[in-house]
Amino acid sequence: MNRFTSIVRRCIDDYSMIEAGDKIAVGVSGGKDSLALLCALSNLKRFYPKPFELSAITVHMGMEDMDFSPVAELCEKLEVPYTLIRTEIQKVVFLDRQEKNPCSLCAKMRKGVLNEKLLKQGITKIALGHHYDDAVETFFMSLFYEGRISCFRPVTFMDRTGVTQIRPLLYVTEEQIRSFSGRFELPVIKNTCPMDGTSRRQEIKELVKKLSEDYPNLKSKVFGAMQRLPLCGWELK
Repeated sequence: MNRFTSIVRRCIDDYSMIEAGDKIAVGVSGGKDSLALLCALSNLKRFYPKPFELSAITVHMGMEDMDFSPVAELCEKLEVPYTLIRTEIQKVVFLDRQEKNPCSLCAKMRKGVLNEKLLKQGITKIALGHHYDDAVETFFMSLFYEGRISCFRPVTFMDRTGVTQIRPLLYVTEEQIRSFSGRFELPVIKNTCPMDGTSRRQEIKELVKKLSEDYPNLKSKVFGAMQRLPLCGWELK
């Protein structure tokens, strides 16, 4: 736990993600990434020199076969306040509007619901579970599908809401998270979204995996290039 947390802390320190007095919520989807992040921040909170408050929040898409009670139990064990927001996003996206490209609308609706709740609770920062591999894949998605060199930022201030997004897992690989999740038997909730595993991101994930077989250092070179260029917001503090 401490070894995993130390990697997360290095990313937090490199990008000044946490300040004393911050009220931070972890956006918990139920997947291994957000659950690992929740555990790491809960552990970090015990000894980090800048005291901060921590909570967890989940936007329920309305899929009846997704039960988040194990997540609630984990939060109780960690002594982290937990909020579950029930919505009908799945119904709106897939039944009412029958979107051909549902992921974009779904993301916007989830973000809107989440931001509204954060403001009501007086939360200043939301911690997201994007990791090292996500960053590399997003870089390729921007290049191939949008024709630009870009990626999400480690720290993003949302001026419309006053909430700051932080991504403390950016130095952690997906394999490390998978290992951590298995070792600590985290209650991962299976994603039953019909688009899971069929999106453009999945296509890029498979492409990067294939390229990495011939170029083993591909991910580290791309990630390092984003920091050295640097991309906007990727400057080391």
